[in-house]
Amino acid sequence: MTIFTVYFCGTSSTKYDDTKAAYWNGELVSTLAQNNQGREFADWIIINGPGSGNLQSDELFTDSGNHSKITGQAFGLGWDENVKHATNIMKGTFDWQRTTLTEADYTQLKNAGVPIEDVTTEGSWLWRKYNYGSRHVTQQALQEQIIKTFRTGGVIPTQVNLIGWSRGGISCTMLANAMFADSQLQHIPVNIFAIDPVPGLLNQQNNRTVIHDNVKEYVGFYARDERSLGFACVVPGASSTTKMHIYPMAGRHATLVGNAAANGVSGPKTFFEPGDIVRHYAEVCLTRWGVSLDKKLMMTKAELDQRLSTIKASFGAYTVMRGTTYTMSTDINGEREICLNTQNTHFTAAHGPSFVPDNGLSTGHILTSNYFADLL
Repeated sequence: MTIFTVYFCGTSSTKYDDTKAAYWNGELVSTLAQNNQGREFADWIIINGPGSGNLQSDELFTDSGNHSKITGQAFGLGWDENVKHATNIMKGTFDWQRTTLTEADYTQLKNAGVPIEDVTTEGSWLWRKYNYGSRHVTQQALQEQIIKTFRTGGVIPTQVNLIGWSRGGISCTMLANAMFADSQLQHIPVNIFAIDPVPGLLNQQNNRTVIHDNVKEYVGFYARDERSLGFACVVPGASSTTKMHIYPMAGRHATLVGNAAANGVSGPKTFFEPGDIVRHYAEVCLTRWGVSLDKKLMMTKAELDQRLSTIKASFGAYTVMRGTTYTMSTDINGEREICLNTQNTHFTAAHGPSFVPDNGLSTGHILTSNYFADLL
C-alpha cells in the first residue's frame, strides 16, 4: 500500500512557518509536515500557500505562473498551479522543470532564507543546475528519481491524505476534485483534514465547495469567533458515502493553527487551547490514515478535557476577539458567515444527519473529549 500525504499551507504561509514567531509552538500544517517520518516527495509534500512569494517555484512539477503576492493574497492566484503540482507529484512526472534562474529569482530566494547554493565564479545567476559529476540534474529530475526509487508499491499512490489551513483547506477540496476528474487518479481514496477552509471573495465555485465520493472522510475544524469580511469558511457539499465530521472551535482564523494571541494576530501566548486540540486531532487522524509522525502531543483525555473546560470558562474573552478583523467586520444573525453546500448562511446552520455528530457547527460548548470519539 502506497500512502501519500499533501500538506497545503494557507495564504501567505510557507513550509518555514513551523518556526514563525506568531505561532508559539509552530504553525500547524508546516509543523506536521516537518514531523512526517516518511521521505519527502516519495511519501509527502508540503506546498506553500498563495501569496507567499513564489519561494517554491524553483522546485514545482509545473510552471508556477509567478503570480504576485498581492494577487495571491487577494484572489488566491497560484493555487491552481499548486494543485497541478500535487497531481504531477502523485504521478511521478513533471511537465516543467527549472534549469535557469534570473538574477531577480536568485535574489528573492536568497533574501527569503531559502536554502540555495551561493553563486560562484564558475557560474552565474542565469544558470541553476545541480552538478553531480558529469551530470546536470534539475530539481524536478532529482525529485522524480526519488519518487521512482522510494515510493514503494508503485508510483501511483493507493491512498491520499490531504491537510490544509485557510486557502490550503480549500486546496484540499480542489485537489480531491482534480483527482476525481483524472483517469489515473480517480480511483484513489482520499481523506481530508481541513482547518478553517476559506476561499476568499468571489472564489466559491463548485470545485472549491463540493467534494465527490472519492473523498472517504472529511474532518473540518471551524473558527467560531472570526468575523472578517471575505473569510466565510466552507462546509462542502458531499456525497452520501463521505463521512463528514465538522467541529466548531473557539478562536479566530489563525487561533486554530497555533496563534495563541488574545486578538488572534499578535501578542503573548494566551489562548493556546484551541490550537492544541486541533493539532491533537490532526495527529490522531493522520496516524489513523497511515501517516508516521514524530513529536506528537499525545494528550490524555484529562488534558483534553481540561483545555475544553478552560475554553468554556473563557467564553467572554473569546467573544472580544470578534472585534478584531483582517478586513471589515461582517456577520449573519450575529454569527460568522459560512458557505454551506454552495450557499452562504450563518455558522450554526451547518448541522443535520449528513454530519457525524449531527450537531455539526450548531453545538454549543464542547464539554468533554468524548464529543470527538468518532475521530479515534
